[in-house]
Amino acid sequence: MITFIPLTGFLGAGKTTTMTAAALALQEQGRKVAVITNDQGVELVDTKLVRSKLDSVAEVTGGCFCCKFEDLVEAIVALVASDSVDTVIAEAVGSCTDLQATVVRPLRQYYGDDMVVAPLTTVVDPLRHLAFARAAERGEPESDLSYLFRQQVTEADVIAVNKLDTITADRAEQLLASLRTSNPKATVVGYSATTGAHLETLLDAWQAPATNEDVVLDIDYDRYAAAEAQLAWMNQELDLTAAGNGFDATAWARTVLQELSAWAAEHDAVIGHAKITVETADGDFAKLSLTESGAQPTLDRAAAAAAPAGRAVVNARVACEPDALDAAVTEAVKAADLAAAVTSSATTPVSFKPSYPRPVHRLAPAGA
Repeated sequence: MITFIPLTGFLGAGKTTTMTAAALALQEQGRKVAVITNDQGVELVDTKLVRSKLDSVAEVTGGCFCCKFEDLVEAIVALVASDSVDTVIAEAVGSCTDLQATVVRPLRQYYGDDMVVAPLTTVVDPLRHLAFARAAERGEPESDLSYLFRQQVTEADVIAVNKLDTITADRAEQLLASLRTSNPKATVVGYSATTGAHLETLLDAWQAPATNEDVVLDIDYDRYAAAEAQLAWMNQELDLTAAGNGFDATAWARTVLQELSAWAAEHDAVIGHAKITVETADGDFAKLSLTESGAQPTLDRAAAAAAPAGRAVVNARVACEPDALDAAVTEAVKAADLAAAVTSSATTPVSFKPSYPRPVHRLAPAGA
């Protein structure tokens, strides 16, 4: 019997960092853990970083778990067969919701003899949550993105407030108390996946029974689709060649994200997330990420030394039109090339908007 742990949560909440940190912690407890990443596109930055830390990793690309349900099941089966894992943690696309009905219940109904499905966990970025809450307090109409965020929180068995190291202790206590009051059926925990502080509270929550499994979201799929369609999604590869003896892969990626951050702030474009890996010719790689317009990038991994060449992958999810994102990334890359003395050649920009969500299954609670 394997354990399947589903994660959801808005773009930039730290699902991948949470998944990786939790997998390593569970391995220390003697569990054999595999993880599955998920995206609307292909060429995932996160998968590269996860594979540098974990042995058993799979991807489901081209759509969310709900619309790629058979692919998810195939990935689970393959991981169990090849690596003899007993635990699979999977993170859904950050713009996906309604997972209780479209993923959790179908897995329990059709595969419950072989699989224990842990409580559905929604990972929450406290600053993102507070921004949406402030807009509501000001009486602003609920945006489609805020609507999507609210649905993700509403359906959670476990609300996992990540990045508590980014806010004060008093603010953290107030946020956790507020979430417990507004979501009485959910277990609310706070932790930092980056530092590992209080991560054990999340692991403990996964051992408890699901408390919100009978939830039925009052969800408007047209509005859900509209929220996803507000975001342009880019996955682009670039070949990089140093003009001299070598270039700093970390500095190049940082400049790209700094330029993109400034552009998004100037154009009032919400950044879901933007991530870059640069793999150098010797197999080392740098990885940086950005989750807020106008903010500085976060360094997730630095390349150790200068390299003569490399290959970059850019993943960007920004609330703008695809052609605008293509242009912004192109200009950011030009600035980075100039600063790092690099010549780059890119695949054709492939920004797109997700198609209408059409889940394979959508099951009501038992007895409903």
